[in-house]
Amino acid sequence: MTLVDDQQIDCIVRIERRDKPVYLDIQIKARSHSAKHAGLFAGLKIDKPRENFIFVFFSEIANTYWIIPSKDLVGLASRNQKGLNQGKYSVTLASQRRNGEVVLNEKFNKWENDWSVLDVCASRILSRPSRNY
Repeated sequence: MTLVDDQQIDCIVRIERRDKPVYLDIQIKARSHSAKHAGLFAGLKIDKPRENFIFVFFSEIANTYWIIPSKDLVGLASRNQKGLNQGKYSVTLASQRRNGEVVLNEKFNKWENDWSVLDVCASRILSRPSRNY
């Protein structure tokens, strides 16, 4: 686990595939039960989207994880054009209605509670010719 979060990496996961190690950089973002917006993740800094850079989002209210590769995330998230978070990304994975009901954003169903995304990313990395990670 990294001690300082200055490169958007909270931890590194090692996965063995075909007797070769693959390392995935993981950024973890969470919203607690008391968060005003249950599934809004704003101000995301994604400088270098790449195959081995994965975001793990968690919303306590929705009781849901989303495991999204950074390359997919930059294509789906909104990029802030001005203001304090200019150039950073925002994504709404879930919302909460006035009656308290949590509604998951269908656009991100593919990544809900699916930890196999890590395996898929590791396999993709190994299938690429002569890349060292």
